[in-house]
Amino acid sequence: MFPFKTALNASTLFPFNLNIVEQVKIASDAGYEGIELWMRDIMSYLDNGGSLQTLKAYIRDSGISVVNAIAFFRWADKDDTLRTQGLLQARREMEILAQLGCIAVAAPPFGDLKGESLSTIAEHFAELHNMGLMIGVEPYLEFWGRAIRISSISESLFVLMDSGVQNGKLLLDPFHMYTGGSEVEQLAYINGASIGIVHVNDCPKDANPQTIMDKDRVFPGDGIFPSKKFAQFLHGIGYNGFLSLELFIEQFEHESALEVATYGLHKIQDAYSI
Repeated sequence: MFPFKTALNASTLFPFNLNIVEQVKIASDAGYEGIELWMRDIMSYLDNGGSLQTLKAYIRDSGISVVNAIAFFRWADKDDTLRTQGLLQARREMEILAQLGCIAVAAPPFGDLKGESLSTIAEHFAELHNMGLMIGVEPYLEFWGRAIRISSISESLFVLMDSGVQNGKLLLDPFHMYTGGSEVEQLAYINGASIGIVHVNDCPKDANPQTIMDKDRVFPGDGIFPSKKFAQFLHGIGYNGFLSLELFIEQFEHESALEVATYGLHKIQDAYSI
């Protein structure tokens, strides 16, 4: 049984240098139900004369949804000036995403958070989240395994709870769980409704969590991460949302973009069946 929905993070297609319309077409043709777009690609599309209305219509006609966006703004930076600028950037970008019909945006610990307490970061997340709610785009709190702050499931849960945000959501990622030392069993302390989206990938069997890089990620089920166990825990806590393939492989040998995307879909369905 496969109780989840599938999405394709556009990062997986980066080696093919596709524009955003081509990314959507590949995701749709491969059979995914959703796509995660990168803000940089949306802005490139607009800078080259593209229309949000045209892109929204194309995505709708393709039969898939924009389930999340990948953006980088300094919503929690310890420098107040940079954080203010980051929030202004977040507002501009979320307004664009709302027009596109995208429901969420990733909120990782981007910027300089050294020395900031988790309680202070929680206050900043509440500010970002409230802004997003007014615009219509929900920030998903993402942890990065080797970040100075917000590097694990436990730190993310503290930030969510201390923020006072009702129904705040996490973004989970096996790569960052592995590099930050988070255990699959910790999912037992999370309600499935508190997970916004799950990125899926794997880490090579000989990977060192201290030195592995994004480009070293492999397809789900091909590495050391306990994907089946992860899927069982997700299902057990009531999560039935999107699993989004996020890879940063720098070059594929002879496969086309569609072949890579289709293969990735099959790997998700196999690795996360329960």
